[in-house]
Amino acid sequence: MKNLAVYCGSSMGTDPAFAALAREFGEEMARRGIALVYGGGHRGLMGVVADAVLGAGGKAYGVIPQALVDAEVAHTGLTELHTVSNMHERKAKMTELCDAFVALPGGIGTFDELFEAWTWNALGYHAKPFALLNVSNFWDGLVDFLDHTTRSGFMSRARRDQLIVADRIGDALDRLAEAAGRREASMVW
Repeated sequence: MKNLAVYCGSSMGTDPAFAALAREFGEEMARRGIALVYGGGHRGLMGVVADAVLGAGGKAYGVIPQALVDAEVAHTGLTELHTVSNMHERKAKMTELCDAFVALPGGIGTFDELFEAWTWNALGYHAKPFALLNVSNFWDGLVDFLDHTTRSGFMSRARRDQLIVADRIGDALDRLAEAAGRREASMVW
């Protein structure tokens, strides 16, 4: 796995563990030689993870809509910044650039990006794995809901099992790298 798309909040959240995780995650990515692909902002956890990757000597590729560049939220110190027209193009470009996806704590943008990546995977548009990094039990409610969705018959066990859930950075990165190595594009019902 060379490039990892990281979805996370454009704010810091209320728990200091979120920023600490983003910093440690970025440092570990750089240590492993994994480049960051992310939304291109300098604010919140997005900025923390990008600064950590860059500060540890890694590469960070941002993908940001022009409207956010105009609002002056773009990170200006990245390895490369791709400016796109809209959020649809952003997600497509991030998918093109990465080998896998991980979601750190975040809000609706993080949810949107994660679920679109998962949907595209389920439909066979790509075979890239994805994970939740569950710091401070942030994702527990979502994981419970996804399990409820599976039990209720709206998601197959095979599709539910695609989502990697990890509590530790090393575990998330190891499991994503393993899954990326055995990926095969096909629909997962």
